[in-house]
Amino acid sequence: MTNAIEESHVREALSRVEDPEIGRPITELDMVKSIAIDGNDVAVEIYLTIAGCPMKNTIEQNTRAVLEDLEGVGTVTVTMDAMNDDQRRALKKKLRGGQAEPEIPFAKPNSTTRVFAVASGKGGVGKSSMTANLGAALAARGLKVGIVDADIYGHSIPGLLGNMEPPTVIDEEMLLPPIAHGLKFISIGQFIEGNAPIVWRGPMLHRALQQFLGDVFWGDLDVLLLDLPPGTGDVALSVAQLIPNAELLVVTTPQAAAAEVAERAGSMAQQTGQRVAGVVENMSAMVMPDGSTMEIFGAGGGHTVANRLSTLLGADVPLLGQIPLDPALRTNGDEGTPVVVAAPESPAGAALADVASKLVVRKDSLAGKSLGLGVK
Repeated sequence: MTNAIEESHVREALSRVEDPEIGRPITELDMVKSIAIDGNDVAVEIYLTIAGCPMKNTIEQNTRAVLEDLEGVGTVTVTMDAMNDDQRRALKKKLRGGQAEPEIPFAKPNSTTRVFAVASGKGGVGKSSMTANLGAALAARGLKVGIVDADIYGHSIPGLLGNMEPPTVIDEEMLLPPIAHGLKFISIGQFIEGNAPIVWRGPMLHRALQQFLGDVFWGDLDVLLLDLPPGTGDVALSVAQLIPNAELLVVTTPQAAAAEVAERAGSMAQQTGQRVAGVVENMSAMVMPDGSTMEIFGAGGGHTVANRLSTLLGADVPLLGQIPLDPALRTNGDEGTPVVVAAPESPAGAALADVASKLVVRKDSLAGKSLGLGVK
């Protein structure tokens, strides 16, 4: 004889369904509107944060899957409704832990999120491509990763990740970031029409970054990557002010001129007190079809920057990797799929995955352990 389905069984099953944007069970978020049991037939109604929730289908499919997995269950019916304003306010309060005002969680002393600010001295070195691919490679390793497109004027992260969807707005002070390739991300490009330029002065750039860090609900991230604009201007200074524990990842190319400018971006850490996690050399020697290599942009830039910064800062600044000039990196970026996802065995994909593997290792006694286990 089949055991009768009870409400406790249904709730236990629903506790295994997470809201993908928030990363918490729908039962914990008060998203279960009703449960009705008729014999062994089960009907549930689930609240969505907004009527047009982009994760509606995912939540519905996952809900149906856990209910159909119940022993002896009959017909399963899943319907959706949207939260009202009061319910959204209550959700915001719950997510903020009772805090009335937004705050930057990554700046708290007890934060276990490791923050990397991806910097370069000049534009055109592939900094955004490095950010998107390192983020995707870290996510592929099972880490919870977020990306802030802090290059307000030259924003490109949505295109590189193939997702131009806007964030889900809980209210004017809380946004849920879109997800692509396992990454949560936010960019000014999700708030403007078409390819309209951003014409702002420094204080507005600071405020935008502050909102990206504080008004967006990121959840419990292992890693946050910030794609900085080139140089040592307003945004780089704002990052140092808002997240003092952010570590710099300096991107350069092999040529001497680029290395000299990249050194300036890294030496900024001397004034801000930030740690330089390492240097990544992009557009390194191209691997030809016959296995030989061609140094189109010269050689040695990454080593030069790493050595000079080590001397200047009085601390070891490693060269984390040399990413070969690889057409797959460009073509997959244009198509919105990072090369580490689309072609992980390609020269660039393998080199980027290797750099990501070095970023997930803590210094000193925590070597080899997960990022989420403690602060640096």
